[in-house]
Amino acid sequence: MQIVIESCNNIDHGEIEIKENTLNIKHAINGTGKSTIAKAIVAAVNDAKSKSSKELTQLRPYKLKEDKKTESIVKGCEAIQNILIFDEKYINEVAFQADELVKGSFEIFIRGEDYERGMQEIEALTSQMKNTLNGDEEISGLLRDFDEIIAAFGKEVKQGIHASSAMSQAFKSGNNVANIPEGLELFKSFIQHNENYKWVSWQHQGASFMDIGSDCPYCATDATAKKEIIKKVSEVYKPKVIENLNKIVTAFQHLEQYFSEETRNRISGFVSKIEGYTDDESNYLLEIKGQIGRLRERFVAARSLGFSSLKEVDKVLNAIKNQVIDLNNFPYLNSEATQAKADIVNKELEKLQEVAGNLQGKVAKQKQLIQKLVEEHGEKINQFLKNAGYNYHVFLKEESNGEYRLKLEPNDVQGEVTEVKSRLSFGERNAFALVLFMFQALKQKADLIILDDPISSFDKNKKYAIMEMLFSKGNSSFSGKTVLMLTHDFEPIVDLIYHHRDRFESLGAWFLENKQGNLTEKAIEKKDIQTFVEINASNIADQIHALHKVVYLRRYFEVINRKDLAFDVLSSVLHKRKYPQLHEKQEVRAGVFEPVLRNLTDEEFAQGVAEVVKHIHEFDYDGLYALTSVNADMKKLYLDTASNYEKLHIYRMIFDEKAIANSNVIAKFINQSFHIENDYIYQLNPRTYQMVPQYVIDECDKAIHAIQ
Repeated sequence: MQIVIESCNNIDHGEIEIKENTLNIKHAINGTGKSTIAKAIVAAVNDAKSKSSKELTQLRPYKLKEDKKTESIVKGCEAIQNILIFDEKYINEVAFQADELVKGSFEIFIRGEDYERGMQEIEALTSQMKNTLNGDEEISGLLRDFDEIIAAFGKEVKQGIHASSAMSQAFKSGNNVANIPEGLELFKSFIQHNENYKWVSWQHQGASFMDIGSDCPYCATDATAKKEIIKKVSEVYKPKVIENLNKIVTAFQHLEQYFSEETRNRISGFVSKIEGYTDDESNYLLEIKGQIGRLRERFVAARSLGFSSLKEVDKVLNAIKNQVIDLNNFPYLNSEATQAKADIVNKELEKLQEVAGNLQGKVAKQKQLIQKLVEEHGEKINQFLKNAGYNYHVFLKEESNGEYRLKLEPNDVQGEVTEVKSRLSFGERNAFALVLFMFQALKQKADLIILDDPISSFDKNKKYAIMEMLFSKGNSSFSGKTVLMLTHDFEPIVDLIYHHRDRFESLGAWFLENKQGNLTEKAIEKKDIQTFVEINASNIADQIHALHKVVYLRRYFEVINRKDLAFDVLSSVLHKRKYPQLHEKQEVRAGVFEPVLRNLTDEEFAQGVAEVVKHIHEFDYDGLYALTSVNADMKKLYLDTASNYEKLHIYRMIFDEKAIANSNVIAKFINQSFHIENDYIYQLNPRTYQMVPQYVIDECDKAIHAIQ
């Protein structure tokens, strides 16, 4: 894919290549536009999938605010449908959930094609029974009424019925709907209406207005004689209590046909009693509730019989037989109607017994698959954690619903880590999140996987452990996938391209350069990755100006700690000294020695030059001094120089470190702390790849152009 990006943040125009089924490493210094590339591609894909999406417009450069015509454009990624990006947003929103390390860990690690196929095979053997039972409306209604009755008892207590339960509130003083207290008979039609609780609620709302005057607050006629009776309605009847009573009575009425005759008669008497229930009646009701609960569990278990309910049993046939309903064990519910429903369950269980052997085999196979997935994923992640030096391990924990959640546990303490996001360090969070992202991207089979500066926060050992985990050859890594990795870190390129190329396949690396909005890339081959010594030797042998060679040779001597007369000669050139000098310790007062500059003797100078000429054949001290003494000539050399690194050194020589830019950030690159060998043993040649940011050179240019 050839991706073209236009008018997105700091990229006016840019072109990059993304090779399919390949790890594409794009290396660039900070400020080049790496994150903009990632955001632009993701935005273009999302905008193409949804007409309402306008993500690309958010990348429009601020400098174009007055330009209504120029639009942000991304071309070349039209074939991408499924894209995933690892960035700060992923770490903050997807990784480290309250109950698992990554959102949807069951979907990522367990639920795959093999898992679904196994579940479908089990479902094929149990679906007839489940469809029959779930399709029976009377059984569904029976279970709803069972639930209503069970809920009415509230929380279990050691003795009797919970005082605040709907059952207790409705019947503790008897059924005052069926048995209307004396004096309230004139309200009978309202009290015994099927929506009586609404009338009682309305009556309660008006009762507080009774004492305002003698008129009825409901009809505005004189109610002096009836005021006490009206108030009594509010005292005796409470809306919520009446509503609960109605529901319970209705549920019992629905269940009448499922109760034994004796139970039905006793329940009928109970719900219409004038007085509240006794302790014996309370215990009797609890016994009925217990049998209702057990029978309900049998129906529910039969309706949902499958892998979750069979995976823990030793023998499926025995588990099926154990589900058979014998109403002799449910005397309160032993009726013809209940038996008819039990027969439906038992008949289906008989059919299932015929395929019990096959079902047991399918269940065992599914258990083995899950165990294998749990072990494989756990082992792979834990091996990475061990290699990277993290003192944790992960495990997939089964939840009550049969799904699995990825958990984290310290190696030296038992118990899963809670509040993971706040307990892990920044580097640990990034490492965990990156590995979890890999599994998610593989599961979702993303067309393009983008890693936006993923490993810069890790030390060298952890970096390689992560790269090994992500990209080494094998089915459970990004190997062979289309991956765009954007990084300012050079170490991954050294590891993957230079040191361990045989352990990784299908990969390529490029260096990105952004010059005043124009983004270009240059391939990085193994031969381009060199030591500092190799780079200096190559540049000194190249056809470049002798002054540039002086810079490289002096740095080479400095790095190998060879500060002899040749080093002093080279330093004198760079410091624009008419006569070559060296620092020599002299006693400034008794016992106190300080370095003092002195001129080299003719013999010392000749000796130093002789060593320099071995490396720089055209070396001419006087000629170079003459050049460095004329700013106009140095300006011309600066403008003729293509390498930003070499420009930087010429700038320093021209201004002799007296006109360093005001910005501390810019000064960092201009002063003596910036050297190409500072960061890595292996690096890119600064003559071929622009390692100094263009914005630094832009600052230097301003001062250079002011020279007359």
